Amino acid sequence: MDQEEQNNNDVGNSEELKNSDATFSWTALTISQAVLLFCLAGVAEIVGGWLVWVAIRGNTAGKRPWWYAILGSLVLIIYGFIPVLQPSDSFGRIYAVYGGFFIVLSFLLGWVLDGDQPDMGDVVGGSIALVGVCTVLFWPR
Repeated sequence: MDQEEQNNNDVGNSEELKNSDATFSWTALTISQAVLLFCLAGVAEIVGGWLVWVAIRGNTAGKRPWWYAILGSLVLIIYGFIPVLQPSDSFGRIYAVYGGFFIVLSFLLGWVLDGDQPDMGDVVGGSIALVGVCTVLFWPR
């Protein structure tokens, strides 16, 4: 394939991506799928990170065995594949929105895993983050 054909393919692929996101519309099923995947990704990333954390740094219960770090690393590898299952093709938007879910899930799982109960500032900040990312995700385009 010569350079001109490659350039035409690149332009065609770029146009397809723009058109696929422009014609995408949210339904009850895709909204449910997106929220479920954001939560699944968050749990995988946070639990995987926590397993590494407690093996290396420990927590109030002390350090955990070395294999916690290995298990956590495997969970983090799996986490890396979860976002590609999202119904939208907009990489940047999906990762930006995931950030808001990550904030709230970090507070909740920190409470579950380490007993670090969120305070009012955490609740208000997490709520603002979720409102913000839902605005980003569902804004009509």
